[in-house]
Amino acid sequence: MIRIRKRRVLLLILPMMLVLLMLFYNSQWLGKWMYPIKYRAQIDKYSIQNEIDPMLVAAMIRVESKFDPDAESRKGAIGLMQLMPETADWILQRDGFSTLQAVDLRDPDLNIKAGTLYLNFLYDYFQGNRFEVIAAYNAGQGNVMKWREAGIWDGTLQDVDRIPFKETRNYVTSVDYYYKKYMEIYAKGR
Repeated sequence: MIRIRKRRVLLLILPMMLVLLMLFYNSQWLGKWMYPIKYRAQIDKYSIQNEIDPMLVAAMIRVESKFDPDAESRKGAIGLMQLMPETADWILQRDGFSTLQAVDLRDPDLNIKAGTLYLNFLYDYFQGNRFEVIAAYNAGQGNVMKWREAGIWDGTLQDVDRIPFKETRNYVTSVDYYYKKYMEIYAKGR
């Protein structure tokens, strides 16, 4: 008799728990907790100034450094957007700013400013093809141009497996994954 009652109670409670779990899982609160965007003010400011989707910038930062301003790669890329000092110096000078020291790239404001300026340059260079821009940010614009001209990669996500560099293939798919997540969670509330 007691076992039957426990089963009935369980059968009544279990569907309610599943409904609550589904509501909780689909909530924006949970999404923002699982996929936070640090430095949102700087991302929005410089993304708007440089005509770049802020959700793309957030996705790239997530993949590049997990929002750690002190991140430094083995190759020497620094900060949130993992910029090479030479690239940051070049893009900032091109835009009328003075030279910088590598340590300056640890400043989130400057790093995001330089990173979005560079993304704007890449968007112009690749005529708005988001996947080529993402690949070029990782592998360099020269490599992406070689792949496109040789017919190795057509610049689409569906053919990303044709990119010769495994790191760049993974990078493009990871950035695209987080971009879609951020769009789903944050773009609704804009």
